[in-house]
Amino acid sequence: MVAFKQVDVFTQRGFFGNPVAVILDAAGLGDADMQRIAHWTNLSETAFVLPAQHPDASYRVRIFTPRQELPFAGHPSVGSAHAVIEAGMISVRDGRLIQECGAGLLPIRVEGSGSAQRIFVRSPEARLEPIISNASARLAAALAATARADHPPQVVNNGPRWWLVDLGTASTVRALQPDLAAIAAFNRADDSVGVAVFGREPAGSATALAVRCFCPADGIPEDPVTGSANACIAAWLAAHAQLPAHEYCASQGRELGRDGIVTLRVDGNDVWLGGHSRTIIAGQIRLRD
Repeated sequence: MVAFKQVDVFTQRGFFGNPVAVILDAAGLGDADMQRIAHWTNLSETAFVLPAQHPDASYRVRIFTPRQELPFAGHPSVGSAHAVIEAGMISVRDGRLIQECGAGLLPIRVEGSGSAQRIFVRSPEARLEPIISNASARLAAALAATARADHPPQVVNNGPRWWLVDLGTASTVRALQPDLAAIAAFNRADDSVGVAVFGREPAGSATALAVRCFCPADGIPEDPVTGSANACIAAWLAAHAQLPAHEYCASQGRELGRDGIVTLRVDGNDVWLGGHSRTIIAGQIRLRD
């Protein structure tokens, strides 16, 4: 039996964010063990905390969806940091940590304390892949909505490869009823993790963007709140000189009964993503009979 937490990420209210399962001592578990546990938890991701291998790292984490390991994901990174800090496994120096993961060493910032604490992780640098001419029509059919003509769908890669679709307005994003089977087939064809759609909120809104992320090929029909995709969107907006601000908030999850808020900060080529977290379940998990 080892320590286990289930952390609700990108929310100050329990049950309104995206939960991540965190195994706080995964030493001795193999790849197949981790994948089996992640499949069993059936959450978007399960995080496995391990001793750091790099001398500069505070700890190491491996991140699994129900079907595969990811080099990086946002809400497991934020949730794991919350869990190890809360468990007293590491000490925070000057609000700084270093997470070691499949994407390398990622700086983490810890701001505030208690219920006001926010944790930010610097996303791996996003790469915008070449635009594929026939993708617009296929995605329009799968989404039953059309991307803005001046900005066709594009893959952005910050560890996971996301198809980004700019639908213009938040109302269009929220009204989507996509064909998940078509999205799954589309993602399997090019080994992308999912499709992230976004649109702008009306002026004066508390959040700048509405975001939804569909990952049916990975066993996740719609992800409640998605850090890596939001970081890709921020990088894409910066590349197209369309950032609403160098720091802004995105809303995600309302269509699933959640209300996640992701804060994005863009500083040159660096994109930081973060927000609040709350531990919902704390206890022990039996890893072997």
